[in-house]
Amino acid sequence: MRRLLLCTDLDRTLIPNGAQPAAPGALALFRQLVRREDVTLAYVSGRHQALMAQAMREFDLPQPAFAIADVGSTIYQVSPAGWLEDAAWRAQMAPDWRDLTHADLVALLAVFPALQLQPPAQQNRHKLSYHVALTEDARRLLRAVDVRLKEAQIQANLIWSIDEAAGLGLLDVLPASANKLQAIRFLLQQTGLKEGDVIFAGDSGNDLEVLLSSLPAVLVANADPQVKSQAAAAKPGTLYLAQGGYLGMNGNYSAGILEGVAHYHPALDAWLRAQALTLQGDH
Repeated sequence: MRRLLLCTDLDRTLIPNGAQPAAPGALALFRQLVRREDVTLAYVSGRHQALMAQAMREFDLPQPAFAIADVGSTIYQVSPAGWLEDAAWRAQMAPDWRDLTHADLVALLAVFPALQLQPPAQQNRHKLSYHVALTEDARRLLRAVDVRLKEAQIQANLIWSIDEAAGLGLLDVLPASANKLQAIRFLLQQTGLKEGDVIFAGDSGNDLEVLLSSLPAVLVANADPQVKSQAAAAKPGTLYLAQGGYLGMNGNYSAGILEGVAHYHPALDAWLRAQALTLQGDH
């Protein structure tokens, strides 16, 4: 069995905190899978480190070997001793912002009253996060922000998403090389693995860059309908759309991740089926 780097988003992908129901037993089977010696688990999230740790406690999630946090702007090695930020990743991103500070960029973008800074916990050295009212013309605003940054010779990655629960737009300004996709590729280099040795699981707009890349990926069945339609239109050969039905589960959240793993790795499919029978027998 070849090694697998299993990278998964948290909210509404691994964590069943969306509107759709979770499949009973799916998370327990996921925990069994990531205990295997040939599987390395990495969480990939927009959450910052403290919120990721909180989610792990709240939802009893297994401890990962790596955590890509803050929409890809930080990478941590995770061990029982704690979370150690990867300095090499931080150094790799710095030239994109011409080594300017977070405060420098805040001042540069202060000309846009529509941008409301998120609380300090949502900010870091290489992540500038704003709330935007949904009444704003987001496309026009992002174009104007992009122009201003380019005029200052700053290479930035603008990530737009919507917090439906809060009814707010979210804009993250990151270095151009800082995103989930580049962070996963950095992890592949660090672990000596190839693209075919990774699976990424996601559900939302800020996962699209990875979902539509050359990396093997799975879109869970409970994914945002707009993201599903964008993925279907793009038809990347490396993306699997979870349908449900695998092991009698609905394809939502961790059930969708397992379905994707089985799709890409027949040997793990056989192991998961055997493991599912054992778990059923225990109950």
